[in-house]
Amino acid sequence: MYLDTGAMYRALAWKVVLEGIDPKDESELTRVLALTRIELVERDGELRVLLDGEDVTGRIRTPEVSQMASKVSTSKVVRDAMAELQRAMGLRGRVVAEGRDIGTVVSPEADVKIYLDASPEERARRRFEELKGLGKQVTLEETLAEINERDRRDQERAVAPLRKAEDALVIDSSRLSAGAVAERVMREIKLRIAVIQ
Repeated sequence: MYLDTGAMYRALAWKVVLEGIDPKDESELTRVLALTRIELVERDGELRVLLDGEDVTGRIRTPEVSQMASKVSTSKVVRDAMAELQRAMGLRGRVVAEGRDIGTVVSPEADVKIYLDASPEERARRRFEELKGLGKQVTLEETLAEINERDRRDQERAVAPLRKAEDALVIDSSRLSAGAVAERVMREIKLRIAVIQ
């Protein structure tokens, strides 16, 4: 199972945007969390994100939702609820989880931890191309500024800040193709599992 934790935060952020909730209002976030169901399902080989039973996969990938996801994720109430949900999904076994606090907070006991990184400029270029492909009107400069702001916010948050797990393998993908990254990750998984067995 592929567990995209960022998509889960984005789904909640989408609901926060729709309901006009202040991301700093803990009581409102608590209320919304109690009434919200987020599911990750595979359909036709693709991960789909369901929010209260509705497929929101395409709607949660906007710059506005990205920024709101970074804001709501600073809330302890939100992080605790999401971590609990993510751990429950992880208990199903054979999970590949992606997220900014998976190896340090959600699943510090994971068998294999990869800290996948790239320069802010390269990440901005990739995101800019993705957004352009979706027909979004953005500039590379705006995209880079949003990435830098999100990184700063995530690294400085009091609850579950973005950091590398001590036992994680760091892979800088700035100059690597997706295929080269996948090959490196698979090699690491095979090595670690061979040691465990």
